[in-house]
This record gives sequence, C-alpha cells and structure tokens, in this order.
Amino acid sequence: MTQTDLPILEDGDLRLRKARASDVQGRLDLGTSPEIAHMFGVHPDDCTVLTQRSAEDWVTSRIKTPNCWVVDHQDRLIGDAFFHTVDTRDRRASLALGILDPALLGQGLGTRMLHLLLNQGFGTMKLHRIALRVIEYNARAIAAYRKVGFVAEGRERQSARVGNIWYDDIIMGLLAPEYRRAGAA
Repeated sequence: MTQTDLPILEDGDLRLRKARASDVQGRLDLGTSPEIAHMFGVHPDDCTVLTQRSAEDWVTSRIKTPNCWVVDHQDRLIGDAFFHTVDTRDRRASLALGILDPALLGQGLGTRMLHLLLNQGFGTMKLHRIALRVIEYNARAIAAYRKVGFVAEGRERQSARVGNIWYDDIIMGLLAPEYRRAGAA
C-alpha cells in the first residue's frame, strides 16, 4: 500500500495516519530517549541528539515507505508503525512499531496500535501471517505482543549487539485464524 492510498486507522484518541512534511516539529519535540532507544537495541551511551536534519530524514523516510503510518495520540505525534517485507503471494508480512515518548509507555497504547495494525493486516490486506522480532530484554513489548496473540516461534541467538553485550532476538508470529479466534478481529 503506497502512502497515497494508506487509510487512517483510528481508535478513539489514537490515530495512525500517513506522514506529512509538517511532522518534522513533532518528531523534533520527541527527541531521542535513551530508554526508548535501548528497547530498539541501541546502547544508551550511543544515543545522539536529534537534529533538525535527522528529524527531517525520519519524516521523509516515513513518507516514502509503503505501509507506514505515523502515530498520533491526542493529536500529538508519538511514534510510527509499519508493515515491511510484505509478500502478497504467501500473504505474509513483518511489522514494527514504536512509541517514542517514554511518558506514554505502560498505558496500553502499544496494544491498541497492534489491534489497529492487525485488523488492517488480516482484514484489508488479507494477510495470513504477521511476524515480528523483538530484543529479548524488551519485556514490555513482548507482553503487548503476547496480549494480542503473538507466540514466540524462535530466537536468533546473540543477533543484537548493544554496547559490548550480545542479546538474542525473539521471533514472534501470529496467524489470521489465531487472531480471529481470540475474538479481536
């Protein structure tokens, strides 16, 4: 799905929409949180200050990427979400999402984002399988993924180097009939 035909996905005060050039200031306002970066596999000491240019690049990337939404909560940019490696023949894709404001973690927003994405993926996109990968110490994300029905299918041992320590990536998947059975779709 290109950005031009990307639907708006909404759940109350949570909205996934296509990115626009005016999102640069919202991305700048979020800055770079060492806590959030660590959950994405970046060592806190390796975090850099978010510049105007890097915020512009972030927005441009989201504008150009198919199946990519920015996430608003209460009309404020808080993150992004996207499907990647979409395979229409096998009806599968991987997903990634992130909340970039640490003050909003633990409020159920990630779970709500997941339901919007899964309904889009299994419904409109007619996917059969959606997968993701998550670094082993991101317990909050793993709990949200499990809550909507994802199951751990395996692990890539020592595939993420954070600082000087190696961590495993957990591979998780969800099939359309499992999500429907959970009563969520």
